[in-house]
Amino acid sequence: MSETAITSQPALTPKDFATDQEVRWCPGCGDYSILAQVQKVMPTLGVPRENIVIISGIGCSSRFPYYMNTYGMHSIHGRATAIASGLKASRPELSVWIVTGDGDCLSIGGNHTIHLLRRNFDVNLLLFNNEIYGLTKGQYSPTSEQSKITKSTPFGSIDHPFNPLALALGADATFVARSMDRDPKHLQAMILRSYAHKGSSFLEIYQNCNIFNDGAFEIFTEKKSKPEEALFLEHGKPLLFGASNSKGIKLDGLKPVVVEISSVISENDLWIHDEKDFFKAQILTRLFDNPHLEGHLPRPFGVFYQHERPCYEDIMSKQIEDIIASKGNGDLDKILKGRETWAIN
Repeated sequence: MSETAITSQPALTPKDFATDQEVRWCPGCGDYSILAQVQKVMPTLGVPRENIVIISGIGCSSRFPYYMNTYGMHSIHGRATAIASGLKASRPELSVWIVTGDGDCLSIGGNHTIHLLRRNFDVNLLLFNNEIYGLTKGQYSPTSEQSKITKSTPFGSIDHPFNPLALALGADATFVARSMDRDPKHLQAMILRSYAHKGSSFLEIYQNCNIFNDGAFEIFTEKKSKPEEALFLEHGKPLLFGASNSKGIKLDGLKPVVVEISSVISENDLWIHDEKDFFKAQILTRLFDNPHLEGHLPRPFGVFYQHERPCYEDIMSKQIEDIIASKGNGDLDKILKGRETWAIN
């Protein structure tokens, strides 16, 4: 989150963040909704457009910088996180956003992603997850389910898919959340929460590709199925879902189980969500079974985990300041020699 608000500037509107470029996504693509929500949220941040940078890699989602009237860079495949890291290190006052897809972020860019998260740069990563390669016309991706039939897996994928949020927690991400393209209010709230977090925020957004993977998340977005299939997390509140919140989740040891709210089981008996609980957050990321099978758990949406720890760019700046303060500009010859040198007579 950048500390760059200027109150004397005229209030911005969503239109101020739109460009004159023709938006060239397929009609009906979920990217349109994500773009609209980002443009709605940006004016509320109080950050001048010249202090906002959006960096993308390669993929359908990566056209994002063309459509945002801010600074931006359409970079190279899988390297948006590396470029964003360098920018934040050199210009820590900027508000840096990374827009990426499941292929770009978790395949060729997977290594860069985990190191961005462990270093904890104060940047915001928006992962558009449509469980398919869209730009290259429908190959399976790292998040495609097993047995997925695509142009590159005509007999069904045999790969085990990545669980993006579990991967992020494994990389010690300090903010992990999930939303969806077809819930605008929730998505706006999660974008705001991502920005407010001081550190690397990882927001997975379920995004429908209506050409190559249409309906992948329909069970979580449609009015009939959404109440039973989507679990919305709120800090300090019980895990409730279902029509009229008639169901809940409680822990049987470390095993989450679905229960009906009744005179015997009340909301006080349920699992109370705590965004600071790293261990329970890992359980939540694993509520990831096949929604079309019986006996499954609902899919969580919201902030899974949030933790404060120092950001890379702040530690780096402090280290440089300390070196200058203690040694002037530093003795380059001494630095190059290092500590393990010896003289030969």
